[in-house]
Amino acid sequence: MGGYQDANYYRGSWCCRLILFVIWLPTFLHVTAQESHADHRRTTSLVELAKEPTSGDSGLFDPIEISPSVIPKVPFPTESVRPMYPIPYVPTRYEPVLTGKCPVNFSRPEISNILDKAAFDCFGPLASLVGNVVCCPQFSSLIHIFQGFFGMKSNNLVLSNAVADHCFSDIVSILASRGANNTIPTLCSIKSSNLTGGSCPVKNDSTFERTVNTSKLVEACRTVDPLKECCRPVCRPAIMDAALQISGRQMMINNDNMAGEMNHTDYLNDCKGVVYSYLSKQLSSEVANKAFRILSACKVNKVCPLTFKEPSDVIAVCKNVAAPSPTCCSSLNTYIAETQQKILITNKQAIICATQFGSMLRGGGVMTNVYELCDVDLKDFSIQAFGVQDAGCLLRSLPGDVIFDNSSGVSFTCDLSDNIAAPWPSSSSFTSLSFCAPEMSLPALPISQSLKNIGCNSGVGFLLVIFTFFVSIVVLRF
Repeated sequence: MGGYQDANYYRGSWCCRLILFVIWLPTFLHVTAQESHADHRRTTSLVELAKEPTSGDSGLFDPIEISPSVIPKVPFPTESVRPMYPIPYVPTRYEPVLTGKCPVNFSRPEISNILDKAAFDCFGPLASLVGNVVCCPQFSSLIHIFQGFFGMKSNNLVLSNAVADHCFSDIVSILASRGANNTIPTLCSIKSSNLTGGSCPVKNDSTFERTVNTSKLVEACRTVDPLKECCRPVCRPAIMDAALQISGRQMMINNDNMAGEMNHTDYLNDCKGVVYSYLSKQLSSEVANKAFRILSACKVNKVCPLTFKEPSDVIAVCKNVAAPSPTCCSSLNTYIAETQQKILITNKQAIICATQFGSMLRGGGVMTNVYELCDVDLKDFSIQAFGVQDAGCLLRSLPGDVIFDNSSGVSFTCDLSDNIAAPWPSSSSFTSLSFCAPEMSLPALPISQSLKNIGCNSGVGFLLVIFTFFVSIVVLRF
């Protein structure tokens, strides 16, 4: 009996290896064929948009698939990403006038470095252009980190109302003295009250640590993966769970008492600010800033920041076109140019915007892919440089910063150096898009376990090998 089991084991192992080899072979050959026939003149692939660029040799960012399937899949562009034209302007720094009533040493490296970063990211002329993606996420992160830094040597997680007013004023003054736009609070809808904890009932370390599993919280946010966090979040739900606990809402949910639920939003947001403050005290400013920026990036890349008015004029002239029409294309391009709102958006936001607008057109009766007829690219949904239609820029979906160089001035990096065609939706009903591969959203069995489950150690395995082989032949043929 033992000899029979051993023989069956080795036969099963051979079967599994053969299946894996047959599955891998056409994939390898197909990729090789793509590389040798890639056309670099114009690329319409959006898979590149979901592929986060790597930093050096870290290899942290693997390509992910984009859903739904309306997005075309053709070879990747290989042209290197270049920074957008720099703005030859060096910010003038001056000594700020402070209130003298904020008991913080702003020259300490842990806070001064973050102030510098926020000043560049909210650089005067650029602040409104990159507000949604760069400036406001960094300014928000600065406020969280300052709140934790303020209470570093005390038991406090928040500031009193009076001190918060003074410190917030000093922060804005320091940023302005380093070249930032002085309207950042209005642009980002952040006020001094964000430093006070608002209506959250927990405002000190001791109560917080009695209520929350702090070791679990800190560990979840100590190392935030910039790709995985947006698809299979770890830090974000830990922050939400902690905010629910300290707000008292968790107890209300557990008791099935949902009265006043709709009035709890501000209450919960105030407590989330307290959680951020606690994390800022436990993590270094660099680690905390990186984590907070990644969380912001996951949020902003889920929605289109543009507002689309009813495109009745476009629908009227594009409804029955079947070939390129000057009237239709002129109306379409004018509408998109007016909708840009003079802001820069990320590649993922552009995909969502293009799909959302296309769904509106389809809902109005425009069945033909007018994006293709009129050569509408993704970067057309972002601001165009100096009115030049070919000089658009899409920002990276990963957290980015405005770059300062003494010789070239201020600049920022665009994600694409080629034209990527805007995706035309398959229906008029717009649904949210997912940039996560299925394996990033749901846990998957190891492939060896999956093969075992389908009976690789039986006659079914042999039939599967034969079937897979013929499928591979078809893939290679076409």
